[in-house]
Amino acid sequence: MAASSSLARIVRLPELRRRVLFSLGVLALYRLGVFITVPGVDRSVMQRMVSQQGGLLGMFDLFSGGALAQLSIFALGIGPYITAGISIQLLGLVSKRVEELRREGSSGRRKLEQWTRSATLALAAVQAYTLASWVEGSSVELGGHFVGVVSEPGWRFRLLTVLTLTAGSALVMWLGEQATERGIGNGTSLILFSSIVSGIPQGLSSYLAASGGQVQPLALLALAAFTLGCVALVVCFERAQRRIPVLYSRRQLGRRLYGEQRTHLPPKVNQASMMPPVLASTALTFPQLLSGLLPPLAVLSQVLSRGDWLFQTCFAGLTVCFAFVYTFATFQPVEVADQLKKQHASVPGLRPGRQTAQYLERVVSRLTAAGALYLAVICIVPSLVAQALRLPFQLGGSSLMIVVGVALETSSQIEAHLLSHSYDGVEMPRAGRLTARRAA
Repeated sequence: MAASSSLARIVRLPELRRRVLFSLGVLALYRLGVFITVPGVDRSVMQRMVSQQGGLLGMFDLFSGGALAQLSIFALGIGPYITAGISIQLLGLVSKRVEELRREGSSGRRKLEQWTRSATLALAAVQAYTLASWVEGSSVELGGHFVGVVSEPGWRFRLLTVLTLTAGSALVMWLGEQATERGIGNGTSLILFSSIVSGIPQGLSSYLAASGGQVQPLALLALAAFTLGCVALVVCFERAQRRIPVLYSRRQLGRRLYGEQRTHLPPKVNQASMMPPVLASTALTFPQLLSGLLPPLAVLSQVLSRGDWLFQTCFAGLTVCFAFVYTFATFQPVEVADQLKKQHASVPGLRPGRQTAQYLERVVSRLTAAGALYLAVICIVPSLVAQALRLPFQLGGSSLMIVVGVALETSSQIEAHLLSHSYDGVEMPRAGRLTARRAA
């Protein structure tokens, strides 16, 4: 009943309806581009090669929504944009110039956005060249002889592929920004969400075709129960937070005296959200792409492509590392403590400034440790269970967490829009204000 009522309110509100339809249109345009193959590539051979190798290529293809198997213009997906954005954020830890731009407000934010776009294009061009070089030397055995993925290899193909994939990454970046500004939810997250969800029907059909229609009910029931448990775990950790009490002292603005106000800081257990597994998977793809340019990386690429325990261990370790790095790049205790001090606020029992920053750092470190452990478990255990049951787990691990996290984030933003429209034109009562007495 609640879902149907919310859907009816979305349809009735013109602004929210336009935002939802715009987001759906962006996702439809993105899915259309997934099926436009780069010129000079045999799509069927590329699909067979990706399906045969699996492992790391299968994960990268899942995050790209099947664009890698098609070698489409969106084969790089939203990865370069995410990597460039996080790299710019990490520069704030070592570069004073980036830190100053972050504190300048809207003008500094626009400058950082321009840097992010430029870094995205540069990173996409490098990845496109390494991908073109790797595809050129790839082949698949068909009918007793090897067939190459590229019909006419050479510098012409490399240049055309670099231009095509870089332009495709720029278009995906623009679509994500437009969906964030004019749609509902985060555009980058929605594109990643659609890429993962689009692989579900194909995964089910391939499983039914491989099993010959002989479905194992007990195994499917166990897998369904385990999936529901993973969803519940994701929802629990994504909503979990530590509420740190904050006390605003009495202050006088003009002739008005404002009384003490109590609120809280809500740092989440998983402050980094879905970014660590996305960064870890991106980092693990570099040996595969650079193996054609750097022969020593070919051995490492073959080991990681198997998707065995070594790959899972590296993936879990990188996820934990990126969880700490991303958390402290986005949540800086010293900066938060300085802002509280400027606003005449403090944590009860602690002195403003350095002592508050040390306390916040200690709390966030403990929360991040729990969140990193949760990320490692949720990214590794589902794939191990799927291998034990010998069933495809298309929404396993990191992809399951991304889907549930984006769904929670989008639903929260829709509820916020509905709530804001509910209070339009309603004057809220003033609270927490005292009037200064006049001198006799």
